[in-house]
Amino acid sequence: MKLYALRLRPNQDLKKELIKFTKENKIQSGFIITCVGSLRKATLRMADENIVKDYENRFEINSLSGTLCQDDVHLHVSLSDENGSEIGGHLKEGCIIYVTAEIVIGEAEDMLFSREFDKETGFNELEIRGDVHG
Repeated sequence: MKLYALRLRPNQDLKKELIKFTKENKIQSGFIITCVGSLRKATLRMADENIVKDYENRFEINSLSGTLCQDDVHLHVSLSDENGSEIGGHLKEGCIIYVTAEIVIGEAEDMLFSREFDKETGFNELEIRGDVHG
């Protein structure tokens, strides 16, 4: 397994920067190990895939999880506001860093992730090739 670490700075877009980092480092089968930091704006898709919400507030990033490959990233985030109330959903572009985001990424070197259209779900879904039993 390979490990990567990065720190995002104020006003960077969380999703755009993760896509850029994945492409620049040629990550083929990545996954988020941990992420802590804060946002000043969040754009999330809710469980109903037709609902996208924008939030203008300062949030702590409680968790970020998902997979990364050359085709795309699939990430979910959990955030809390100044009252500790949580929101979460599918990470979209428009999640803007407030102070920082400290991210550690792992890469399974014996696997290849890709995203391919799945007729059953109507989405590009994760395809896994390689030694999945490690």
